[in-house]
Amino acid sequence: MGYGIALDVGTSGYRTHLVDLSKNGKIISTAITMRHPLPGANIMDHLHFWLENGADVGHRIVMDTVGRLIEVHGIDPKQIDRLAVCGNPAQVSMFENIEIRDLAFAGQSLLKRLNVKVPDRRAKVITAGDIGLTTLRPEAQVVIPPSIRHEIGADALAMIIKSNMLEQKETCMVTDYGTNAEMGLFYDGELYTGSAAAGPAMEGQAIEHGMLAAPYAISDFSFAEDGYWNNIILSDALKPVVGTKVNPSTNEIRLVSDIQARGITGTGVVAAVALGLESGLIEPPYIRTKDKVLHFQNDISFGEHDLGEAGKAMGAIRAGHRTLIEEVGIDDNDVKTMYLAGASGTYVDPIKAQTVGMVPRVIDKTVQVGNTSLMMAYDLLVKDEAVDEMQRVADSIASKHIMFATSKIFEDMYVNEIAYWVEGMPFDMYNESLRSSGLRPLPPIVRPKSTCRIVSSDIPVIGDRGLKILDNVGVYLTGGFEGCIGCKKCAKECPERALEVLEGGPYGFSIKIATEHCLGTACKNCESVCPKHVYRFSDLKVTERS
Repeated sequence: MGYGIALDVGTSGYRTHLVDLSKNGKIISTAITMRHPLPGANIMDHLHFWLENGADVGHRIVMDTVGRLIEVHGIDPKQIDRLAVCGNPAQVSMFENIEIRDLAFAGQSLLKRLNVKVPDRRAKVITAGDIGLTTLRPEAQVVIPPSIRHEIGADALAMIIKSNMLEQKETCMVTDYGTNAEMGLFYDGELYTGSAAAGPAMEGQAIEHGMLAAPYAISDFSFAEDGYWNNIILSDALKPVVGTKVNPSTNEIRLVSDIQARGITGTGVVAAVALGLESGLIEPPYIRTKDKVLHFQNDISFGEHDLGEAGKAMGAIRAGHRTLIEEVGIDDNDVKTMYLAGASGTYVDPIKAQTVGMVPRVIDKTVQVGNTSLMMAYDLLVKDEAVDEMQRVADSIASKHIMFATSKIFEDMYVNEIAYWVEGMPFDMYNESLRSSGLRPLPPIVRPKSTCRIVSSDIPVIGDRGLKILDNVGVYLTGGFEGCIGCKKCAKECPERALEVLEGGPYGFSIKIATEHCLGTACKNCESVCPKHVYRFSDLKVTERS
């Protein structure tokens, strides 16, 4: 065989390896997007867009993006013989273009009324022609991974398999930290899973100077002398290196570094909040500096709005972990090991993560395992037997999925988290509120006895040709509306500046929206401000790639 592509379809972006299948699976290069191509900031936004604008529009965006990402590797796509994908059930289903309403709606009665037939999500090998991936030859193989159940996908399987957590014979937890934080608790031979819609802050998005984990992102901080903080930045090879020392209160700089920062990623946000809490510069919901801002290198800053966004994400993760523990009915000290997966799980300092609530407050050991979804896609690509082995593991795991959206425990926990991060509820009042809801209070923090980092970066091998970034996906929604007067109010009201009003078309003016920047159905400011009420977001279609 010739070349292959390993593809991780994440909720906040796509990551790929170009692999030489004729040379023992040698990774040649890595290419990533900086954002998800579908409009919206989280999985529910993506599902809503898919249902409202149509699967034909959504799938076209996904296929065009995958095609562009493959082309970024600099090889003729027709030389690619095989592609393997991994991700959560919704992202893989949208990639495959199969039914997703069973993932978007809770409740069997509603699904029955809608006549929804739950699709087969077992492992399979199909072709590029079967799913309309026209960048590749129609006969090129496409490996689709299995789900454990329709709510528990290949990404969860990847976490479980790559962490080896089921072999430890102990009670343990695993979380893939991201926009949609998948998590599992293994206890007494059974896996309990859940998924917390943490929001984009965990990927550095919805933060003023935020960005995904990519070269020149601030990924961590550490205390230096005299109130200064070391800014720690990802290099070209995605390795953390020490940057400039900055006093976050005054913006005074000491020991300027040659490496420049472009923004701050989710793990940097976690570190900023943790050090802010420990130093007293942060007292939720306030930042206790003169200008209410923390200052970092290259004029990157972190304000109170950012703190609120980060707090909601951290709170969702802590509420999810606690819900699993309460649902299973075990004590906090029964959980021995915490496995951290994904880009955020790789670069985050586990001690700082515990400080902000993203690691259980009582834990013996933490293990950071990297981007397990991309690792699993690679295995599926290079090993013919891997897809069957993955299905066997999926079939063998007894599992129970906790729907956080309908869990009273999660609701009570998350209400308290919002009160703590957004309204400034003191922690003793937080615990008292838990008691009044019939829940156990959070215990004092017990630091782990050991922390283990299996990989130095979330993508341990990027290949000899290096890392390539698709900054602009280049997929657009376009359309024109009879009665449009070209006032451009829609463009002015777009919070992400994703929209343009262009002259021309059958109605005199047309709309052009960059899909990766659009907030989708959760926003639709563009539609609501139309003075003539002719704008219909759901009528927009995908234009030819440019």
